[in-house]
Amino acid sequence: MTSIAATGAAVERVTARAFTVPTDAPERDGTAAWDSTTLVLAEVEAEGVVGIGYAYGEAVAAELIRSKLADVVSGLDATAVPAAWWAMRREVRNAGLPGVCATAISAVDIALWDLKGRLLGRSLAQLLGMARERVPVYGSGGFTSYSDERLQEQFAAWAREGVTACKMKVGTEPGRDPERVAAARAVLGGGVELYVDANGAYERKQAIELAEVFRQQEVTWFEEPVSSDDLEGLRLLRDRAPAGMRIAAGEYGYDSWYFRRMLQAGAVDVLQADATRCLGVSGFLQAIALADAFGVPISAHTAPSLHMHVCCTAGHIAPLEWFHDHVRIEGELFNGAPRIEEGTIGPDLERPGLGLELNAERAERYAA
Repeated sequence: MTSIAATGAAVERVTARAFTVPTDAPERDGTAAWDSTTLVLAEVEAEGVVGIGYAYGEAVAAELIRSKLADVVSGLDATAVPAAWWAMRREVRNAGLPGVCATAISAVDIALWDLKGRLLGRSLAQLLGMARERVPVYGSGGFTSYSDERLQEQFAAWAREGVTACKMKVGTEPGRDPERVAAARAVLGGGVELYVDANGAYERKQAIELAEVFRQQEVTWFEEPVSSDDLEGLRLLRDRAPAGMRIAAGEYGYDSWYFRRMLQAGAVDVLQADATRCLGVSGFLQAIALADAFGVPISAHTAPSLHMHVCCTAGHIAPLEWFHDHVRIEGELFNGAPRIEEGTIGPDLERPGLGLELNAERAERYAA
């Protein structure tokens, strides 16, 4: 029987590390609070070329990559990414796919796509096939732990960079949310859309009531007004929300079955997906196909340095999330991270793969 590795460059080494980066201020949303974020980095090598991939999650995912995934990927054809993807999925069957296992697979899958781009001398966007050269972004932050003044400063800075919209967190103190939303709208004026994200903090009828209030402040995007697991509740909000307000969810999807259920339920106007959770670039491409099949635009959740590549392949997109924490982390740990130009970001087609290089000196400070 011929080895798969015989068809191309074989994967020789798979390693993983974790880096924990403190936030620049305490952060909170409607259901959680945090003071640091962990990035899990996977490295895959073939013929002396190293591809990198990363996911945001728990440091234990790095150990899972080393102990469970490295052996099943090693020896496979480095350019035959689906073979490795299915092998990793089979390997974690009894461990359970959602959560840490999906995060670990995502990081390795992304590294394999980056490696393939490097081996072939093509950027990831070119490798996948481009439908567009740049992707619009929306500024995302406005944490509930911020003062109104800090929120306004952040949004004003993004507006000066030409972003199409800004998103703020709501739900920690529902009684104050209308006041905070009004403060955000005041600094944005009428030229930038305003999004809100409750992270599932509201009950159904509470969310319906607040949707009416938020629409008076010209809010056009209501993300996870109720739990993303409450598909009936999301559908209710989608049906009852004011005209001009889109319901968005999907960032906690770990596989295509999740996205399929959400779309079949008619739960969202915009499907969100996160390649660092939904089984990497391979899983994100499946999410794009499902969203297209249901006539729903797709928006990438966070990790902009990665997602700009896959979003360049999609025909029907909503703006990509320019998330405050991940913009800081990717700019700190990697050389080659994108910058906003006239409200958009796009890959440097002269740089193969993801176009990123780990800044080892800076990264070492955050080694977990």
